[in-house]
Amino acid sequence: MITAAQQEAQRNRDTIFVEESKVLSHEAWPGDQHILRLQAPKCAAAARAGMFVHITCDEELPMRRPLSIMRAADDWIEVLYKVVGEGLHLLTRKTPGDVVSLLGPIGQPFRLHHERSKALLIGGGVGIPPMIYIADEMRQDPHEWHPLAILGSEVPFPFELQSSSLTVSGIDETVSSTMPLLENWGIPARLTSLQRFAGCYDGYVTDLADRWLQNLDDTERDGVEIFACGPTPMLRSVAELAARYKLPCQVSLEEFMACAVGGCAGCTVMIETPAGPAMKRVCVDGPVFDAATVVW
Repeated sequence: MITAAQQEAQRNRDTIFVEESKVLSHEAWPGDQHILRLQAPKCAAAARAGMFVHITCDEELPMRRPLSIMRAADDWIEVLYKVVGEGLHLLTRKTPGDVVSLLGPIGQPFRLHHERSKALLIGGGVGIPPMIYIADEMRQDPHEWHPLAILGSEVPFPFELQSSSLTVSGIDETVSSTMPLLENWGIPARLTSLQRFAGCYDGYVTDLADRWLQNLDDTERDGVEIFACGPTPMLRSVAELAARYKLPCQVSLEEFMACAVGGCAGCTVMIETPAGPAMKRVCVDGPVFDAATVVW
């Protein structure tokens, strides 16, 4: 008879793949940011918004690096990363045609609830990719979604800023810059930064989100659910914002990882459960958690 512990250990069996993935494209952007597209058909077929991959950056470096999936389609996936440390510096050397070892998709994804179709997507820095992915899932879902993305960065954004033709009620018209990809999908987005980038809101993502939420009436606000990914201080603020408005909120946590498949327990965080506080692994129990359960 299989015990509960054994069932937990086997939960991710046959759902995570190892692929030798060919580099299809590798774009460099200001701020040491890079967008990497990899041919990975098994991972692409199983991936969902909020999941990530564990990539071998170079043959000289055995430790992999976890990177959130930004897009997955056909037989490829895309990731956005910012160079921090030697591993990701080595990854920047990869060019089209090179092969990297990829482990994925890993983790629990965001869960879409059709009863709350007014989705507020909040992404900060390298937390932007999961918000792009969930927006892509929503636009392909037969259900009618009404997402708004609020994206923040303190380095230049990894895309050319574009003035949006999609109006957003409650946000000043001078805050007009958007992400071209989301604009092309018909999904409104607004950008924030303290660096005074053209057309961006001068403040934090939570400041702009608060302004938007204040402008909604009670019925509209009852249809909102928040999805967020970014640095921990930002996510804590998002969780506080959601609690203040009594809104459901899912957050994708960022933690340092070694194995990324639940074996080393090096990425644990404290989560409130029905049985009391418990240490949960960000890699396989998350990275997506209910913001109200995270012990910040």
